[in-house]
Amino acid sequence: MRGCGRAGKVRGVGARCYWLLALIGAVLVAGCSGRHDTVADRAFATAGAGPYVVVLGTAQDGGQPQAGTPPGPAWSPERRRYVTSLAIVDPVTRERWLFEATPDFREQLHALDRLAPSAAGVPGLTAIFVTHAHVGHYTGLLHLGREVIGARRVPVYAMPRMRAFLSAHGPWDQLVRLENIVLRELADGVTIRLNERVSVTPFRVPHRDEYSETVGFRISGPARTVIFLPDIDKWERWDEQGTRIEDVVRDADVAYLDATFYRDGEVPGRAMSEIPHPFIVETMLRFARAPASERAKIRFIHFNRTNPVAFPSAERSAVERAGFRVANMLEVVPL
Repeated sequence: MRGCGRAGKVRGVGARCYWLLALIGAVLVAGCSGRHDTVADRAFATAGAGPYVVVLGTAQDGGQPQAGTPPGPAWSPERRRYVTSLAIVDPVTRERWLFEATPDFREQLHALDRLAPSAAGVPGLTAIFVTHAHVGHYTGLLHLGREVIGARRVPVYAMPRMRAFLSAHGPWDQLVRLENIVLRELADGVTIRLNERVSVTPFRVPHRDEYSETVGFRISGPARTVIFLPDIDKWERWDEQGTRIEDVVRDADVAYLDATFYRDGEVPGRAMSEIPHPFIVETMLRFARAPASERAKIRFIHFNRTNPVAFPSAERSAVERAGFRVANMLEVVPL
């Protein structure tokens, strides 16, 4: 087992030790999350192969259950869902990139550590990518500050308004001043090469941009491309800007798409026009005539507490019968 603790390139005995630990971690994480399916099998499928994406959360910004949810079944451990986040892992270089710093950052970093241990210390993140300045997507950065991890120069990639927001407003500006984080520039359509095998390209999308722009990400590996688009206004607004979701999905292998709400009228006492995400039923209608192979690319994510698709239900069954998929905690997509 001499190769298990060595940093840098992982080869031979070291690679086998690393993946043995990762597989054990996958089993432990699956048990803690209440899942007893094929998480370890998926992790094993990536061993010795290329980099991969892993899902660390599927809920809308408030998580599941949300604050203010009355006592009842929603609080049972098996119904706990972390806020939407992905990570990229390269098993050869042992690099890890996080997408979104959510309110569940602590638990998600722990899950990632058990699934794919880092050789780089705490927090062991090569970089963090942030889509926009809504609370479920960046507030976990606080865990990098002096009161918690006291991280050193973790790169945080963000668009210009997002970088300005973090630099000019407390408590985020303290993270910048103390160099817990180092802000790195994103630009619409400009590709960031993470290493020899993985690259990321941000793309602007229309959304409620009170404090920052909003982007999705195109994640490209040696063999596959994954779209991460957890927040957007109605698809028609993107149509008006010259981009069709059908074209975006066609050019990818897997697409994690905004599924905040299942249908209109889902949130009692609120006008859904004030929170204009694409309903799942609208996305399904747009792809109704698409080939089955195209529908199978779509994995719905970012579920509000009111969305019945987040858990076993008639609505979830309808989505799956129509050929679409629902994102699950700790699912792995090889790149």
